[in-house]
Amino acid sequence: MTLKTRTAVVTGSTSGIGLAIARALAAEGANVVINGFGKIEDIERERLAIESEFSVEALYSPADMTRPAEIAAMIAEAETTFGSVDILVNNAGIQFVSPVEDFPIEKWDQIIAINLSSAFHAMRAAVPGMKTRGWGRIISTASAHSKVASPFKSAYVAAKHGIDGLTKTIALEVAQHGVTVNCISPGYVWTPLVENQIPETMTARGLTREQVINDVLLQAQPTKQFVTPEEVGAFVVFLCSDAAKQITGANLSIDGGWTAG
Repeated sequence: MTLKTRTAVVTGSTSGIGLAIARALAAEGANVVINGFGKIEDIERERLAIESEFSVEALYSPADMTRPAEIAAMIAEAETTFGSVDILVNNAGIQFVSPVEDFPIEKWDQIIAINLSSAFHAMRAAVPGMKTRGWGRIISTASAHSKVASPFKSAYVAAKHGIDGLTKTIALEVAQHGVTVNCISPGYVWTPLVENQIPETMTARGLTREQVINDVLLQAQPTKQFVTPEEVGAFVVFLCSDAAKQITGANLSIDGGWTAG
């Protein structure tokens, strides 16, 4: 399979799952737009690595996923630079762990904005071009928490359930235009997002670091292994292939069996 001539926008892709997805798409020949926060020198290093390793063009957009106008501008810039946005991966996400009665209102608003609303704004901007060209792939990173809940994650679980519903709705709207819309639901992937929530979970549950890893995180996954970012990237590449053109409106698990029981 080749994605040469295609352009992919991947939000939240300066590290972790998003960076692995961007690299996997670039490896198949797609030009990519990466997005996210971090040290500018680190981001530039990753951008240049994508270009040099895969002989594609890589653009960095600092668009803030809490600002709809910046999201729309990112899509417009990608279309102007490369001529199209063929693949949109809504991957930006943050996490916060707290009992509901102590959950900061501003954290709720921020998580809903970044984890859910940003996907809507990006889809809204990208869909018209995809429909006009008669081809598109929209993939959102949901989570096993789009199917099941865990305590102390009210905003995250609500946002990921929302991604599931948004995916199904837009899939139906564009089904006859050569555009597929799916979400993937990883279990625990060893990324900075997961690593950084360990201290919060330690505090919330009164556990040690080892207990959080073994009794909270991997306890949910029957394989007792973390999903790797590279496995998620490969999954996204498959969904962009012609072999996956009849897969749309789906919430696809890659969670080590977490949601099987």
